[in-house]
Amino acid sequence: MKPTSSPPGAVRQACIRIALAAFLAVLPLAAAPQSRAGKGIDVEVTPEMMGAGIVSSGVKLPPIPPVTGNRKNPVASWGKPLPYPILIADRRNNRLIEIAPDKSIVWEFPSPALKVYRGNEDVSFSPDGKRLAVSEEDNFDVHIVDYEQRALTWTWGTPDTRGRGDNLLDYPDDAHLLADGIFVTADIRNCRVLFIDPKQNKIVNAWGQPGKCRHNPPHQLAHANGVTDMENGDILVTEIKDAWISRITRAGKVVWSVKAPNIHYPSDAFPTVDGKQVIVADFWKPGRVVIFDPLTRKITWEFFFKEGEKMLDHSSIAMELPGTGDVLVVDDLHDRVLVIDRKTKEIIWQYGELGKKGFKPGLLNYPDGVDIDVFRDWKAALKK
Repeated sequence: MKPTSSPPGAVRQACIRIALAAFLAVLPLAAAPQSRAGKGIDVEVTPEMMGAGIVSSGVKLPPIPPVTGNRKNPVASWGKPLPYPILIADRRNNRLIEIAPDKSIVWEFPSPALKVYRGNEDVSFSPDGKRLAVSEEDNFDVHIVDYEQRALTWTWGTPDTRGRGDNLLDYPDDAHLLADGIFVTADIRNCRVLFIDPKQNKIVNAWGQPGKCRHNPPHQLAHANGVTDMENGDILVTEIKDAWISRITRAGKVVWSVKAPNIHYPSDAFPTVDGKQVIVADFWKPGRVVIFDPLTRKITWEFFFKEGEKMLDHSSIAMELPGTGDVLVVDDLHDRVLVIDRKTKEIIWQYGELGKKGFKPGLLNYPDGVDIDVFRDWKAALKK
């Protein structure tokens, strides 16, 4: 349910609670009886979950340049409107695809096998830029992909099976490889965040408890769907219910915990480039992007349009772009990724066409995740 206008006060809050309750009602409880015993529940695979199948743009890809930059010291910028190439999790095309600022396709990873790799919805570079952490909500698994080899090298979770026992997940969202090699993911329906050591292939830490879906971080979490590492190693945890965002140390100490202002359904909060503020997308229609100070909850920037070309439809990711301060947004159900000018709030760059699905150059099919490639100088490489 979504109100057609913004009702005042208690009525508006009631509408939000009803809509959110309808979503949450089906999340954590169904898997509980069997998964306590370590058994998973088979999931029916629908045509929507299969998406377009195994597809590729068909573009001849250029050689991959070496890693010469990192997040602290990125490679040379392309400037506005998009300073660096972006890696997109093109969910219903079951592929990862990297787009340069000139909109050329420079790298692509189609699904190697739909059974194990399908519906990639979030992607992020490892700190060294050589591996990719990938989560797949409705395939119930997470992966590591070797960027240079274009190879799937590690999987956690059992495809098409949900649960909370050994090697089981229930709607894993967001995925990051931390500086010490630990893989972290938000296991939404199990109301937990998992820290997994890929070398040992085991869980080494967990925040939250399956079946206890309430806001009491890090002991309980209210359907966490975002886990983003900060420069000093702290983790930003996003919880769906009541739009909670918490900064938590790796030792489990809560630095601060606040409700994101003006957000119905928070999706994967990120720190701003200077680390002082938070940017978060509202997975809603119309969607919204908010930048706010977590210490005061004061909004410092907001993007929201109720209609027209600028209206967002279930925006899942918003990130501040290094160098320019403009905002990168994944506009999921409009099948596009945007750059929004920070000052004018105009769309100054777009990949994908509003409402047009496809996998050929220039098109996407439910893009859901994005990261910025500051590691390789694609600009210099493409000039050769």
